Amino acid sequence: MEKPVVIISGAGQGIGRATAIYLAERGHRVALLERDEEAGREALAACEARGEAHFVATDVAEEASVKQAIGEVVDRWGRLDGLVNNAGFAINKPIEVLSLDEWNRVIDTNLTGAFLCTKHAAPHLRSRRGAIVNLSSTRRKMSEPDTEAYSASKGGIFALTHALAMSLGPDVRVNSISPGWIDVTPWQKESEREPAELSEADHEQHPVGRVGVAQDIAALVEYLLSERAGFITGQDFVVDGGMTRKMIYV
Repeated sequence: MEKPVVIISGAGQGIGRATAIYLAERGHRVALLERDEEAGREALAACEARGEAHFVATDVAEEASVKQAIGEVVDRWGRLDGLVNNAGFAINKPIEVLSLDEWNRVIDTNLTGAFLCTKHAAPHLRSRRGAIVNLSSTRRKMSEPDTEAYSASKGGIFALTHALAMSLGPDVRVNSISPGWIDVTPWQKESEREPAELSEADHEQHPVGRVGVAQDIAALVEYLLSERAGFITGQDFVVDGGMTRKMIYV
């Protein structure tokens, strides 16, 4: 049986890198879209040690870049079975000093990037009855101060997910994952990697007793892309160790 092909945006670091490696280990052919070439090539090497992989330097905020990248992947492998819209970053500043350019940069990458990747992947996914997994965040429903751009982008991902599920069904299933506190330090590029400084209190405040790891998210991505999840679409899955269900009293 021919191996499924999955595109992962923002695959150079963090959850994206961990997911690419996880899928490669389990028989997927993974295409890594990443604008940081250093990070992208490190992730590519890790994936190629485990399976088939391809890296395309891509800025998901630029439509021409996205169109070229997806076309290159389909030309290479002749199919597209899954898309993971993961690319994202944050600029956290007080609203009074957050510039419009900074706001737009976050929205363009985190939200518009998911729109563009889906737009150009959709025809190929339809033909394979494929699936999309979008990375939202628990910040779509709860916040810390000075996170307006990031929180708005992740709220947009949440809404985009159920809209796409209606528009692309029944050919393509679309779901999202809202991670909580995930330690991604082992999955950063080597030149910027530092060990996480996690305390016992950090772990103990989670009902499951620990901070999350990137594999927690990657495992759910793999499931949602698979035929085992064939009756699931338009849903968001919170993966946060129970934190958003916890009553907090000071």
